[in-house]
Amino acid sequence: MRALTVIPHEQGSLAVTDVPDPQPGDGDLLVDGVAIGVCGTDKEIAAGDYGWKPPGADRLVIGHESLGRVRAAPDGSDFAPGDLVVGVVRRPDPVPCGACAHGQFDMCRNGRYTERGIKELAGYASDAWCVEQDFAVKLDPRLADVGMLLEPTSVVAKAWEQVEKVGQRAWFEPRTALVTGAGPIGLLTALLAVQRGLETHVLDRVTQGPKPQLIQDLGATYHADSVDAVTARVKPDIVIEATGVGELVFAAMAGTSPYGIVCLTGVSPAGRTLEVDAGTLNRDIVLENDAVVGSVNANLGHYQSAADALAGADVEWLKRLISRRVPLARFAEAFASQPDDVKVVITLGGVE
Repeated sequence: MRALTVIPHEQGSLAVTDVPDPQPGDGDLLVDGVAIGVCGTDKEIAAGDYGWKPPGADRLVIGHESLGRVRAAPDGSDFAPGDLVVGVVRRPDPVPCGACAHGQFDMCRNGRYTERGIKELAGYASDAWCVEQDFAVKLDPRLADVGMLLEPTSVVAKAWEQVEKVGQRAWFEPRTALVTGAGPIGLLTALLAVQRGLETHVLDRVTQGPKPQLIQDLGATYHADSVDAVTARVKPDIVIEATGVGELVFAAMAGTSPYGIVCLTGVSPAGRTLEVDAGTLNRDIVLENDAVVGSVNANLGHYQSAADALAGADVEWLKRLISRRVPLARFAEAFASQPDDVKVVITLGGVE
């Protein structure tokens, strides 16, 4: 069968190659691939920046934002042929560490976890794939066109969980939330903020294209001016930072209302320096009881929360997040950014 594969750390190696048909083991689902979403991680792996192939393999099948339909399921499982499913990305480490032993493999403490399409496990960018039934999530059939958004939504669901857990350290009834960045993570973060009944604001630098209208149609407010101006007006109780841009990270820390919470979800590039008034920043965080937390990846609970959030969303709005659908044979188009892209999807299983 066909799969989109790469030789990790080798730029220009991304290609559609023939790989063996999947052979389900005991407890595995056999799934026909429908689509995968393409994100920055995939592009970095394709560029040779990182990635780890499975032991003994020559290439890594990429793709971690999956969507498929069950072809065959074990007797007595909760799945049936035709079910719409997504495969979880991370697997706990084999030791396991304490976090993995408690089902919180998103918080692995020794780094020996593996990840489909990223680290030592084949991904989901193939005409068919297998997944353990304990690491598969069933989706509402209404999400057949947008189910590949579940993985990024699971990351967002975890971020909101982290914010809410920090808030539980004392009385906390937030009213306003600011999301910095209107990419897929930022837009989905805003969706979950609106679902929580928060007055939601989104900051991004673009003024044209689909993003401002997408935010407006959520019932949120879109901003394209400076982060300092926005935080001065909004005084957010919660900031979820989804860009990784250093200036925004530090401005977010400085711009919350007292007892504010900042959750960092964007990964910043290394090697860039900024001038920061660390003393004032530290003073404000301490004197206002502010909190800053990082968040990445997701566990099974977050996937289920994300599935519930997507099932409760306007599916037509979710469809508008998909900028382009590219068949597997033309995969290179999906890795070439266009100005108005939000989320680009590669279709699988012979869909053209």
